[in-house]
Amino acid sequence: MRAWCCRIVLVFSAASWTGPAFAADPVLMFLIGIARDMLVSAATRPAPAEPLPPAAQTYPGTVVEPWQLRRLIDDSFTYLSSQQRRALFDSLNNVLLEPRNAAMRAPMIEHFVHQALAVRAAQLRLSQLSEREMQMLAREFREEITDLPEEERRQLLAILERRAAGAGRTEPLVAGRDPVGQLTPA
Repeated sequence: MRAWCCRIVLVFSAASWTGPAFAADPVLMFLIGIARDMLVSAATRPAPAEPLPPAAQTYPGTVVEPWQLRRLIDDSFTYLSSQQRRALFDSLNNVLLEPRNAAMRAPMIEHFVHQALAVRAAQLRLSQLSEREMQMLAREFREEITDLPEEERRQLLAILERRAAGAGRTEPLVAGRDPVGQLTPA
């Protein structure tokens, strides 16, 4: 564009110098003024910076792209809110981009992918359980809970109450009861 502006200015300048200024056509003078203004603004504007090379599309040393991990997180951790999934991705992404983790980057990604796929498979399996199988699973869960120390049992109850409230449960979990049964001794 700069070369184009210079050519216009030179053409109009040459045309205006060939005769007296009072004889120049007013339209020509208007165009020369515009060309001069364009030239001045182009000259005072800083030159455009060289375009930055595109950011790395993959994590260094791997063939995995960040969008792939983001999609895996969104598909596998559907029980998390979008904000929690975004925080998970941001945290994982920051760890993977740290130079000190270069040697462990590929194994870290592989481990995370295996864990995410296991979570997804467990969710699919749970969604396919019959009512009877769900009740049996709840009974097994209650039995496992009895082996936990009292403090861990209270923490688990608090987590379950928060999850139940977030899932739209209207009745509170009363007297140590949760959606799957009694967690604390009565």
